[in-house]
Amino acid sequence: MEMRLTALDRKPARRRIVQVCVIVTAVVLWAGGLSGKFTAASAGPDPAAALCGNGAPPDYGFSYDLQQEHWTVNWRNYVSQQSVTEVDAVLDRLNEDSIAQAMILFQAQDQVGIRVNCAVHFLRYMRLGLPSGERKDNGFVFLIVVEPDRIDIHYGVGLGLPALTAPELTTINRDAEAAYQSSGSMDQALLTLARKFDSVSRNKYPPLIAPAPTPGITNLPVTATEPLGLLALCCLLCIGIFLLAFLIWAFTRLVRAGMNFEPYGSDSFGSGFPLGGGGGPWMRGGGGGGPWSGGGGSSGPSTRGGSGSGRSGRGN
Repeated sequence: MEMRLTALDRKPARRRIVQVCVIVTAVVLWAGGLSGKFTAASAGPDPAAALCGNGAPPDYGFSYDLQQEHWTVNWRNYVSQQSVTEVDAVLDRLNEDSIAQAMILFQAQDQVGIRVNCAVHFLRYMRLGLPSGERKDNGFVFLIVVEPDRIDIHYGVGLGLPALTAPELTTINRDAEAAYQSSGSMDQALLTLARKFDSVSRNKYPPLIAPAPTPGITNLPVTATEPLGLLALCCLLCIGIFLLAFLIWAFTRLVRAGMNFEPYGSDSFGSGFPLGGGGGPWMRGGGGGGPWSGGGGSSGPSTRGGSGSGRSGRGN
């Protein structure tokens, strides 16, 4: 009997131990699930947010210098230096004529999220467009998305270029894409893009020429034919005659007094006049490359970038 009672007493104790183990295991699993969620949430930024077109202001995920050596950005793996230089010449003239301040961005397919946003975001980030004046906000960006067997081109337009319409700009994109498709040359596509954009934008916006300064009103001198001019001329003539008579009288008095005159330069002071040619402090020239020399200095490479707010109106 005592053994039975002992066995019966042990059963409830075992049940309690099993229940406690189940509860502890459940709590551990629940805590582990929560920690996994928090770890995943705090592991780092979402990779999709780093794609071009998915970013947010102020930098939109870009880290490019705001002043670039060329108007074409991220080009080194895709086109030649010669083509980039030719494009610089075209886009430099557009910028100098205050028509458009344009850049072309190359991006690989796996670096781009929303493609239209990518072009617009790059325009804003680079602050393209003039900051003021009649052609304010004339920034423009072409985005060339490089895929394995084709390119896909998009654009972003500044608020100051409303005359550039979507059909015209889309045609430029398709022409450049077709140039690559037919030739297999990225250089050909880049040059086609720049040249056709130059043609379309110049057709809509003539060069902005600064107005010539208005000539000031000058006071004409009074001529001798007028009454005041005739009177002034008579006074000057009388003063001149008086001075001449005084000089003749003074010279005569000196001659009578027996004063001797010697030639210039034979006095005791010698010929060391301070303005003589001896390399004195008033002479500039010779070697040394100083600020007065004609050559020897060279300016650094020019940079290209925006100077305005980068306000954009639309993209495609």
